[in-house]
Amino acid sequence: MKAPKLHWSLRESTHRVVESVAPIVQIVIGSMAAFAIAHFGLGHAMPVLAVTVTISALGFTRDARPRRVAETAVGMVTGILTSEFLLSLVGVGVWQIGLTLMFALLIARFMSASSAFALSAGIQSMLVFILIQPGELAFSKTIDGLLGASMALVVTALIPRDPRGLARIDAGKLFDTFLEVLHALKLALVQLDVKTADATLIKVRRTQPLVDNWRLSLDSAIAISRISPFLRKYRDELSGQVRLMRGMDLATRNLRVIVRRVDFLLRDTKPRPYLADLIEQIAEGTLLLKMGLEDPERLLEARELLLEVMHQLDPKRFGIADQLREASVLLLLRPLLIDLLCASGMGEEDARAELPII
Repeated sequence: MKAPKLHWSLRESTHRVVESVAPIVQIVIGSMAAFAIAHFGLGHAMPVLAVTVTISALGFTRDARPRRVAETAVGMVTGILTSEFLLSLVGVGVWQIGLTLMFALLIARFMSASSAFALSAGIQSMLVFILIQPGELAFSKTIDGLLGASMALVVTALIPRDPRGLARIDAGKLFDTFLEVLHALKLALVQLDVKTADATLIKVRRTQPLVDNWRLSLDSAIAISRISPFLRKYRDELSGQVRLMRGMDLATRNLRVIVRRVDFLLRDTKPRPYLADLIEQIAEGTLLLKMGLEDPERLLEARELLLEVMHQLDPKRFGIADQLREASVLLLLRPLLIDLLCASGMGEEDARAELPII
């Protein structure tokens, strides 16, 4: 068996660095501030934990919600406090290190179901145990940890990572893939190409991580906007994007079903130009939805176009009412159009009312 080849891309690496600039700035400024306050303000000779808690709580994760930052910081401070408390009771030694780690992990697991929370508590308890110096003030490490936690939250609010930009990037990736699937599906229908349909089915099955990334970055943006004075003015915009995301999430799930059914339908090699035309119209409406991320007026245009498509979704219109397999594909487009209309801002009941009566 051949060993897997190492993959490295200059473009991907450069893109990763650019995306990391904001969290790097947060981490650097937060760490400097935490060190300065602990060292010069509180007189702590080596405020290692003030810096490490700040760095770990901020991190490079996509989830930059204040709650996630606070949970990480609390886990670390829990370990620090447990270690300092036990050190004051049992002192330093081999069995004491095991006792301290055990208690830190047990307490952390009791407090949270997150394994990362427990590991943070365990690691910090060991750092305290190893770095403790004779003559240090009682619970000075805990004070450093609390300082680092506070600094991480302050930096999250005052130096936000532009979560709006990240949410838009994630939204764009989902829309691009959605549109690629629609265009490929149209091509498969026009050319009666089963191989293209098969490849499209594989692509659409891999879209869930794109939806999840958009949801997570959007949740982070909304959470930060609640505490950041610089992002508060964008809360309405972000709330509107939540509606768009939810609609596209459901539409993507329905698109997977449609692609699978078309992939099966194509095997009879019967041309269906009307279906390819409908897919093309849906793609045009979806493109307008994507433009709505920047220009809300485009959402109204998308709604009008998608309603025109919806009004065509009657098997009798195309003379296939008695052809169950073919009609079922047309009927599957109906919930897809409802989801896309909801993404444009239309109410679900209003969208359903626009469906042609069968």
